[in-house]
Amino acid sequence: MLGGIFGDIVGSVYEFKEEKPDYNFTLVNKLNHFTDDTVLMVALADSIINNKPFSEKMREYYFNYPRLTYGGSFHKWANSINMKGYNSWGNGSAMRVAPVGFYYNSLDDVLQKAEESASVTHNHIEGIKGAKAVAGAIYLARTTKDKKNISEFIKRKIGYDINFEYDELVTNYKFDESCQGTVPQAIYTFLISENFEDSIRKAITIGGDSDTLACINGVIAEAFYGIPEKFKKIVYSKLDQKLTEIVNEFYSRI
Repeated sequence: MLGGIFGDIVGSVYEFKEEKPDYNFTLVNKLNHFTDDTVLMVALADSIINNKPFSEKMREYYFNYPRLTYGGSFHKWANSINMKGYNSWGNGSAMRVAPVGFYYNSLDDVLQKAEESASVTHNHIEGIKGAKAVAGAIYLARTTKDKKNISEFIKRKIGYDINFEYDELVTNYKFDESCQGTVPQAIYTFLISENFEDSIRKAITIGGDSDTLACINGVIAEAFYGIPEKFKKIVYSKLDQKLTEIVNEFYSRI
């Protein structure tokens, strides 16, 4: 989960910029910050460790951090107690699902819980698929340490085409908030990476919805490579006490 928060923080300053940074960009400065991606990821972690409904914790965290850039439909959902899923295929279901991939200990359980966490809001088939792809990739990354297994799962079980070329993405990939336009690219940039930092840099340099793309990339990269201590320190320097407490408690349970 820390890897995803780090990716979110790094990508926070590039999300709406047309110009893409080159590979050797400065990872973090004083302007970088966590976004709604981090908050909702921690909300799901809180839900899991305290056995509370996903919807309850997401609404709680929304009201604790109301000024972040949540999607318009999510705002309406959070402010309506009885509102069901709104058939979204946006990448919000994928960027928050990391705790599921780290916590549960069988692929079947991971995929079931990923669908449950998505369907609260993102009950469109693509919203569910995106959450399953990320959670399943995390599970396989931490248990098999085999990129071929992850790639085959994404292509055969999920049905994503990940036959990209990095240079082509750097040149032509555009901002896209959908699961189907974000998750495959985030996973691909992890699959071609050499280490955790390289994975994050590759994710950021293709552009797009940078904080979410790097958040998704980062959780899979952490599961596979681990996360360097220097990046953990950066994460904790940016989080507040409440988020830090839940993150630490979650790690103590896995």
